[in-house]
Amino acid sequence: MNITCNKNDLSNSINIVLKAVPGKSTMPILECLVIECKDSQVKLIANNMELGIETYVKADVMEEGSIAINAKLFSEIIRKLPTDEVNIQTNDSFQMKITCGKAKFDLSGKTPDEFPMLPEVEKTQSVLISQFTLRQIIQQTIFSISDNEANKIMTGELLEINENQLRIVALDGHRISIRKIQLKESYQPVKVIIPGKTLNEISKILSGGMDDEVCMYFTENHALFEFDGTKVVSRLIEGEYYKIDQMLSDDYDIKAKVNKKEFLDCIDRSTLLVRESEKKPIILNMENNVMELRIQSAMGSMKEDIEIEQEGPQIMIGFNPRFLIDALKVIEDEEVELYFFNPKAPCFIKDREKSYIYLILPVNFNV
Repeated sequence: MNITCNKNDLSNSINIVLKAVPGKSTMPILECLVIECKDSQVKLIANNMELGIETYVKADVMEEGSIAINAKLFSEIIRKLPTDEVNIQTNDSFQMKITCGKAKFDLSGKTPDEFPMLPEVEKTQSVLISQFTLRQIIQQTIFSISDNEANKIMTGELLEINENQLRIVALDGHRISIRKIQLKESYQPVKVIIPGKTLNEISKILSGGMDDEVCMYFTENHALFEFDGTKVVSRLIEGEYYKIDQMLSDDYDIKAKVNKKEFLDCIDRSTLLVRESEKKPIILNMENNVMELRIQSAMGSMKEDIEIEQEGPQIMIGFNPRFLIDALKVIEDEEVELYFFNPKAPCFIKDREKSYIYLILPVNFNV
């Protein structure tokens, strides 16, 4: 292999595939990325067996070939090279020579024959969505997945398509986040559970343009995302997702409309008094169109009043302040509506179209 390319182009492509390289693995080959030069194209590939990524880099190809090289080391070397033009050569013994200006590196690589290439995903039906929208709905729900690997279902997000409606759901046992959008076209029904780690990495790679589209394909075991010359393949999580619809009641006893920024800023201020290890609830007391927020910890106490529009009787209820902050941060509306039943029942934050729904369970507290 003999190629010449721009250092920044190469570094950007490496950063994309690095998201599928495990930190440590019982299979050392997985800590490598594969550089494959074929048909005058240069492709980078990484695969941790759960998530696989392929992307292309612009290059002048003088000689074709392929090699597996330690991904972290290769990335660091390319990032720190002195000039823009990089030449990479390999030989039949899988030795790599990197030349950039006066800097020269000789590295030992491996045969790519041992590397597990990405699984082929049958492209029976493509679902199109803008990169901006996909990145947005991931960011507006991903914080509600669980990091407890003992419950695999909760570490993923439910992606559900019915005709031209896409819904994405995340939950961790204490809260539920739901986003619903309209697609430009109608599709056959889809219901899959995608690992949260996959979606998180995809949201980091996406350019975010409204006019730039992602093609999504789904099979029984895999999801495939194609965009900007990049292919991301992920294993799906097996199992039946939780039946959440029966929890999403439209009934309520108390409704409060509040300025989102004022509400968010107040909760944010209250957390200054709470150490990360402490689990101190923020208490909301709503009565006569005033919401009193208060919190007490070993460091001190805080109390603040906010004007609200209230329907229904007085209620005093406590929440994990982080859960409220996570939801409010990703809502773009100037005002938000909160719905309550009683101090022991979940709070709903949602808009009238139900394009977003955030369900948060209350916590016990001592007055």
